[in-house]
Amino acid sequence: MFYIGVDWADQKHDAVAIDDGGHQLGSIRVAHTPDGLTRLENWLSSLPGKPSKEQTACIIETTHGLLITFLLERGWPVYPVNPRTVDRSRPASGAKTDLIDAHLLAKTGRANFPELHRLTPDSESIAELKGLTRDQDGLIQMQTRLVNQLTACLKDYYPVALTLFAKLQPRSTLRFLQTYPTLQAAQAASVEQIAQVLELAGHTRAKHVALTVFDRLHQPGLQANPVTTRIKSRLALALIAQLLPLLEQIATYDQEIERLFLSHPDHEILQSLPGAGKRLAPRMLAEVGDDASRYESAASLQALGGTSPVVFQSGRYSKPHRRLGWS
Repeated sequence: MFYIGVDWADQKHDAVAIDDGGHQLGSIRVAHTPDGLTRLENWLSSLPGKPSKEQTACIIETTHGLLITFLLERGWPVYPVNPRTVDRSRPASGAKTDLIDAHLLAKTGRANFPELHRLTPDSESIAELKGLTRDQDGLIQMQTRLVNQLTACLKDYYPVALTLFAKLQPRSTLRFLQTYPTLQAAQAASVEQIAQVLELAGHTRAKHVALTVFDRLHQPGLQANPVTTRIKSRLALALIAQLLPLLEQIATYDQEIERLFLSHPDHEILQSLPGAGKRLAPRMLAEVGDDASRYESAASLQALGGTSPVVFQSGRYSKPHRRLGWS
């Protein structure tokens, strides 16, 4: 068996090959380009003894990316490992280079090979579902940051706006704030005008809510000075202008994720789990995948989800704690 440690990076990759006896067979550095990856494959094929692909194990600290795609498409076995595992085997001197890391990966693969799990690519539908859910999570995090910024902005000059609606992120709330970006502008609006803005934004109880909003706007409250109002209302409009299209994109992601999820034969199983709602169920399917052979037992799946307890015992002290990383 031949063990290939691959230290990957954005611009280049270092690889070191060792055999069953731990002897180094060679090393290479390639650029993260089509020509560079072709050089890597040619180097793998020309190692001493010319091992077959099934006799070769590529040990790497990631499970996705163009390098992984390249290796899998060409049939090279890939065995991902947790970066923490490699860090534990680092020399006492603390020396660290990309070449050293590649060699440590190869040694880790050789020492722990029976415990490693070969990476099997997801089906096309699962790969798409995983990509969409992860990208949508990034968009949702962006939305959260913008909402937090808008909240802080409104506290500075328009605090009553935070009491008018249950949440800031609904489209109807943002349209109201966009139409009436200051307290003075909102107070000048009639109940009918407020109701019309909310109704056009899709609020289902626009007329009823408009009465409540109108009443709160005309209650005594704190007001910022004109300079602060001009400055912060401009920022509020800038944040709202980013939030509105972002919400629309998140909604389109929801539609495509739901379509892919419902088209998968396992969707009913995931939907039946307690607490697995519209967003969680598709993510569970995407991360678990549709290849049950990856998991030796329910405990393996629990470890993937981070809910498998980890025991820490020393002498008479013993206490389980939650898992902090995949193994």
